[in-house]
Amino acid sequence: MQVAPSILSADFGILNEEVKSICDGGCDLVHVDVMDGHYVPNLTIGPVVVKSVAKVSTKPLDIHLMVQNNSFFVDLFAPLEPKYISFHIEEEKHPHRLIQKIRALGISPAITLNPHTPPEAIEFLIEDLDMVLLMSVNPGFGGQKFIPNVLERAKRLKEIIMKRNENCLIEVDGGVNDKNIHQLKDAGVDIVVAGSYIYGSDDRAKAIKSLQI
Repeated sequence: MQVAPSILSADFGILNEEVKSICDGGCDLVHVDVMDGHYVPNLTIGPVVVKSVAKVSTKPLDIHLMVQNNSFFVDLFAPLEPKYISFHIEEEKHPHRLIQKIRALGISPAITLNPHTPPEAIEFLIEDLDMVLLMSVNPGFGGQKFIPNVLERAKRLKEIIMKRNENCLIEVDGGVNDKNIHQLKDAGVDIVVAGSYIYGSDDRAKAIKSLQI
């Protein structure tokens, strides 16, 4: 299991140190939640701040867009050369075109599904994706309670992936901790995003290790 700590739960007053702590702690990716205050009722960070994160991070960036006008935000963050950029299918009228644009920029394209969106909604896009991000909370805020139906959704998504693109990874974001990590692993999840569980721990390296099963 790969682990992508979400810097949404970090102390932004000492952000460079917070990013360094998870990289030194052995994380696999650094998850960056970009919110525009329109698609979700919260506003987070833009490319100027994330550029600072990219400079100090020794791990690839995993950028999760929770925005309107996805293509505009892809243009903003692509110069930072993240490993992944994911966008919400619920907000995109032309997903295939955006997937092609992200890949042409040398970035791995990913689609995010909200808790109510069935995996079947993107069945015919799977072949063009490198990752699907399943939300296990409603997007917009950190520290929310894990929604258990993500386990069933992950299993259904895995079946689609095995038929259409075995190389596509499954990522889960929201309420992940050492209590549900084994269930997520059994459901076929490859990457987990964890914010408050890791940043709220006294030993972040130990917290990350507990999820890398």
